[in-house]
Amino acid sequence: MANKGHFEAFESKITKYVVTCWILASCGGLMFGYDIGISGGVTAMDNFLIKFFPTVYERKLQVKEDNYCKYDNHYLQLFTSSLYLAALVSSFLASKVCIKYGRKPTILVASSFFLLGATLSAAAEFIWMLILGRIALGIGVGFGNEVVPLFLSEIAPVQHRGAVNILFQLFVTIGILFANLVNYFTSSIHSWGWRLSLGLAAIPACFLFIGSLVISETPASLIERNRETEGLMTLKKIRGVENVDLEFEQIKIACERAREVKDPFKKLMKLSSMPLLVIAIMMQVFQQFTGINAIMFYAPVLFQTVGFENDASLLSAIIIGLVNVFSTLVSIYAVDKVGRRKLLLQACVQMFISQIAIGAILLAQLKSTNSLEEGLASILVVFVCLFVMSFAWSWGPLGWLIPSEIFPLETRTLGYAFAVSSNMLFTFLIAQAFLSMMCHMRAFIFFFFACWIVVMGLFVLFLLPETKNVPIDIMVERVWKRHPIWKRFMDDESKTTHHSRNAGGDDIINDIERKI
Repeated sequence: MANKGHFEAFESKITKYVVTCWILASCGGLMFGYDIGISGGVTAMDNFLIKFFPTVYERKLQVKEDNYCKYDNHYLQLFTSSLYLAALVSSFLASKVCIKYGRKPTILVASSFFLLGATLSAAAEFIWMLILGRIALGIGVGFGNEVVPLFLSEIAPVQHRGAVNILFQLFVTIGILFANLVNYFTSSIHSWGWRLSLGLAAIPACFLFIGSLVISETPASLIERNRETEGLMTLKKIRGVENVDLEFEQIKIACERAREVKDPFKKLMKLSSMPLLVIAIMMQVFQQFTGINAIMFYAPVLFQTVGFENDASLLSAIIIGLVNVFSTLVSIYAVDKVGRRKLLLQACVQMFISQIAIGAILLAQLKSTNSLEEGLASILVVFVCLFVMSFAWSWGPLGWLIPSEIFPLETRTLGYAFAVSSNMLFTFLIAQAFLSMMCHMRAFIFFFFACWIVVMGLFVLFLLPETKNVPIDIMVERVWKRHPIWKRFMDDESKTTHHSRNAGGDDIINDIERKI
C-alpha cells in the first residue's frame, strides 16, 4: 500500500515487459533523430546534388565561391524543411486520433508513414518524389512526436516519469548518431550512396511498427474511453503487481474530471490555462532558437565550409553524435535529482559561451573564400561539442518532458499538440532559413542564436517553475497557484474550484481513499 498522500509511493516493479514497451515506443524518437541527422549528410553528397540540385553542385565546385553562400538554395532547404511543415499540420490530427482511438493505434499510424516516406525517398527519380517522401516522413514525425512522449509519461511509474520520458530524447540522439554513421560509410558509395542513406530510415520505422503491435495501450487511455476492466488489467501488467487499486482510482478520478470538460479547446483558451500553454509553447520555440538544429542539420556542411573534406566533416559529425548520446544520459540521471531549472540555467551559460566562441572564430578567421587552419578548425569542433553537450542534458530532453507533464488530463493531448506543432513550425523556419541566414549574416548568425540564449535564461529564471517530484494531478495547486507571476492568471480558476479543492490538492487523495 502506498503511503497516504504520496503518489510517488504507488506500488510497482520494473519488469522486462514494461522496459520493452518503453524501448519499442521510444523508437519514435529513433526515427525522428535519423531524419534530423540524415538530411545534412545527404545534402553534402555530390551524386545527390548532381541529380537533384545541379546548380548547388556547380557552385560548390567554384574555387572562389563564397564559403557562407555555396549551399544557399531554396529547393535544397525545402528538401530538409518540408518534413517539419507536414509534421506541424499532422500533430493536431494525431491528437484527435490519440483521444478517439488511443495511443497504440496512433503509434501504428506513425510507423506506417515512416515506412512510406523511407520508400519514396530512397526510390526518388524526380525532385517531387523526394519532397513527397519527406512529407510522408513529416506526417510520421507529427504523429510520433505527439504520441510517444505522452505514452511514456502515462505508462511510467510516477517516481521514474522524468527519466522514462527522456528515453524519447535519448533515442533521438541515437538516431542522429546512426544517421551520421550511415552517411560516413555511404558517402564513398558513388551514384547510389544517398539512396541507401535515405532508405535505411526503414530500419527504425520497422522497429516502431513492430513495437506498435507489441506494446500495451496506456491505462489512462483505456479508462478515458470507458474500458475500465481492460485498463485495470493493463495497469497490473505494466506495474508487475496486483495491488494497483490506489493508482487505478487516481486515474479514474482524473478521467472523470476530464469527461466533465466538453470542449478541451475552450478550456485551453481560458486565462487559467495560459501559463501552461505559454510554458509548453515557449519551451519548444526556445529549443529551436538555441541553434541546435541548425548545427545538427548541417554539421557536415558546416565543417566542410570551414575546410574539412567530405569524409572528415562526416567523421566530425559522428563525434558530435556520440557527445549528444552520452550527454543525454546525464539528463536521465540528473533530471529527478537536480531538477529542471538548474539543468536549463547551467546549459544557457555553457551554450552562450560556445556560440560566442564559434562566431568569434569564424568572424576573425573565415573569410569568403579561405579555409580555417587545422588547429582553429579543431577548436571549432570542440566548441560545437561543448554546445551540443549542454543542449543534450537540458533543452533537448526537457523541451519535450516539461510540456508533457504540466497539463491536466482534460487538456493534455490538445495542449501537447500545440507544443509539438510549435516545435515543428520553428524547426521548419530555422531549417528553411538557416543557409540563407548564414549566407547573409555570415558568422553573425551564431551571435544571433547567442542573443536568444540570453532571453531563454531570463525566461527560465523568472517564469519557469520547478516541476520536479510534483504529481501531475496536483500540478496546478502545488506549482501554478504558488508562482509569484503565474498565480495571478489562476485567480479565476481558484474562485471556481476553491470550495471543491483545498489548497494543497489533498482532496484528490481523499477522493481516492474514500473509494478504496
